[in-house]
Amino acid sequence: MFSGIVSGYDKVIDIEIIDRIYRYTVALSNRSGLEQGASVAINGVCLSVVSWSDQGVVFDAIEETLRLTNLGELSVGDCVNTERSFKMGQELGGHVVSGHIDASVKILSIDQQQNAVKVWYALPETLRKYLFVKGFVALDGCSLTIVDVEADRFSVAYIPDTLKKTTHGILKVGRLTNVEIDRQTQAIVNTVERVLASRNLS
Repeated sequence: MFSGIVSGYDKVIDIEIIDRIYRYTVALSNRSGLEQGASVAINGVCLSVVSWSDQGVVFDAIEETLRLTNLGELSVGDCVNTERSFKMGQELGGHVVSGHIDASVKILSIDQQQNAVKVWYALPETLRKYLFVKGFVALDGCSLTIVDVEADRFSVAYIPDTLKKTTHGILKVGRLTNVEIDRQTQAIVNTVERVLASRNLS
């Protein structure tokens, strides 16, 4: 599990394709206590450590992961948001993030404001009921608060510190971004829908 508090980003230094498995080597800066099999969020995607060397840390991703996320868009030299899994008793500054991506969506527009940057993202129909104003969403692994929700798009605002410490500072219109909805919200919405359906109220 993760908190969605990305402390920095690291560079992809190698990509191999081995029997339809994509193997990424990332110059992971935080390797404290790193073990084989440890979970690390790469652009919000929970991946397991395969191995590591002085050059970087190796992760594998299967085709299903590539289909649902933006990892298949990565090239050597690209930067990715990274977060180590949190430990019990550790401060939870964002919200609980599982690292299981629901969709990857395009950036529609970027609006430079006085003290922040407001970004609009495409909103898939399947996710609309889980996103609401002031609710949580994880974008490329970053825990963020939703500003606006419209029929086919939603927005978030980035403060300068987030833009400086994460890949959200180098966003471009049209780029794919990984989205993970808040699991508590999903559970509540799904439960209410089931109860209403069972009473023929939906």
